[in-house]
Amino acid sequence: MNTTDQKDPGESGLYNRIAVLRAERGISRQQLADAMDVNYQTIGFLERGDYSPSLKLALSLGEYFGLPVEAIFSKQPLQPLSQQVYGRAAERYTPSTKSEEGES
Repeated sequence: MNTTDQKDPGESGLYNRIAVLRAERGISRQQLADAMDVNYQTIGFLERGDYSPSLKLALSLGEYFGLPVEAIFSKQPLQPLSQQVYGRAAERYTPSTKSEEGES
């Protein structure tokens, strides 16, 4: 299966990447809740799929993470972002062969 290990989408019927996005940025549920002006429990409900966000909240989350809403929420299990963006699984990443010595 090409999707990440995602559980049932919960009562909302939506899959989401909120927990992954928070972890990548090192922010807590409380910090995200404060930024969204919602209770921290709302973030937990969203992450578990127990709650469907309002359009305003979904758009605010997109703005906060710098991503389109459809990169955060989906009715289908979400693929890793690298797979979505590049159309393939993140195989072995090979950095540029240019030397970065002396660059600041």
